[in-house]
Amino acid sequence: MPKLYEYFGLIILFYSREHEPIHVHGRFQNRESKAEIIIQNGKIIEIRILNVKGKLPLERTELERFNKLVNAYKNDIIQKWIDFFVLHKTFNPEKITKEIK
Repeated sequence: MPKLYEYFGLIILFYSREHEPIHVHGRFQNRESKAEIIIQNGKIIEIRILNVKGKLPLERTELERFNKLVNAYKNDIIQKWIDFFVLHKTFNPEKITKEIK
């Protein structure tokens, strides 16, 4: 499970056997949601925040933070997806300590 970011206790990660569309999971304590990044013709057209089957979804505060982070870091998330799943590169997780506006 490659961890991408830690943001005020919220962990953003990929599972090691993922599938398209490009997406990340956001975990906080025992809750989890995911964000799918929808790309058409090389452009991001939508980010969908979804529940994860069998898991309690993130609560409002963490869900808002998750949404802000994914929107702010969407291009970096896509690059990390390519690096990990296509190019088989590793990366170090980033700890974000400033509030994303």
